Amino acid sequence: MMKYSKRKGYLAERKVRMILNKHGWTTVRSGGSLGSADLVCLWRGRCILIQVKSTSKSALYTSRIPKEIQGFPLYVVVDFGYGNIRVFKPGEKATESGGVPLSKFLKTFKTAVNSA
Repeated sequence: MMKYSKRKGYLAERKVRMILNKHGWTTVRSGGSLGSADLVCLWRGRCILIQVKSTSKSALYTSRIPKEIQGFPLYVVVDFGYGNIRVFKPGEKATESGGVPLSKFLKTFKTAVNSA
């Protein structure tokens, strides 16, 4: 039987993967092979790495997470529950109202890639 914290993390990863896939991203679960990155996310020739966190607390600290791995940017995606999924840069204090909502992050990323 899977321990509660691992299961909670797996379910949060799965939720984030489903959202990314729905928005046209290809996602691969890294399974620990990339250390801090849980997901490798590909969209139109671009690659980003994501570490997924899940918490019922109002804040989470991300200071020990690298900003990139092998030149690819790493983002921290935190599921605060009740549909509140937010994106942060490593080192930022993750709060329920901070960062960028995942849906807005995806829209902004696609706009930036399309205009490049």
